[in-house]
Amino acid sequence: MPSMHAAIAELMRTSLLIVGALFPIVDGPDNIPIFLLLTTGLSAESRAVLARKIAVNSFALLVVSVLIGTHILAFFGISLPVVQVGGGLLVTVVGWQLLNRPDDDGKAHASPPKSPQASYLYLSSRAFYPLTMPLSVGPGSISVAIAVGANRAPGGGARWTLVAAAVLGCALMALIIFLTYRFAEPIGRAVGDTAMNIIIRLSSFILLCIGVQIVWNGASALLETVYVMRR
Repeated sequence: MPSMHAAIAELMRTSLLIVGALFPIVDGPDNIPIFLLLTTGLSAESRAVLARKIAVNSFALLVVSVLIGTHILAFFGISLPVVQVGGGLLVTVVGWQLLNRPDDDGKAHASPPKSPQASYLYLSSRAFYPLTMPLSVGPGSISVAIAVGANRAPGGGARWTLVAAAVLGCALMALIIFLTYRFAEPIGRAVGDTAMNIIIRLSSFILLCIGVQIVWNGASALLETVYVMRR
C-alpha cells in the first residue's frame, strides 16, 4: 500500500513537472492573432476543426518527445543543440514570412474547397505545418519535453508512472491549446481589426526573435563542445 501511495505521489509530481515546464512556452496567447491570420477566410466551424486537429497533433508530439525523444535522437545520431538550431531556423523563417506578409494577403487568397472531402484534406494539410509545428509546439517546447523525459531518475519509480504522467500532462497542454484556438475568433472580434493587426505584427516579430534565441541557444551549446574538445 505504501508503494502505491508513493507511485501516485510520483505520478502527480511528474505530471505537474511536465505541465509547469511546458506551460510557459507552449501556445501562448500571442499565438491567437497569428492563428487568425493563417486561417483567414475559414468559417468558425472550420477553425473549430483545426483547433481539434492541432490539439491532437500537439498531444502526439509532446508525448513522443517526453517518452522516446532521447531514443529517437540517439538513433539518428542527433544532439539536442542540433534540434534547437534546426527548429530555431524554422521558427525564424515562419516569423519572417508573417512579419513581411501584406495586410490584405489573407483576403486575397481564395476560399478553401467546398466539397467535404476536399475541405477535410485542406484542413488536415494546414493543421500540422505551421499551425502545430512550429507555432503551437515548437523546437523550444520539444527540447524541454525531451529534457524532462531524459532527466527522470533511473530506477526512481515505476515505469508506468512516467507514461501516465506524460499522457496526463500532455493531455492537459493539448486541452489548453484547443481552448485557446477554439475561442480565438471571439477574442479577435473583441479586440478589433486595428488592434489585432498591430498585435499580429508584434507577435510575428516576437516569434522571429524567439527563433533567433533558440538558434543561439543551440549554437552556443555546440560551440561550447568544440571549445572543450580543443582544450
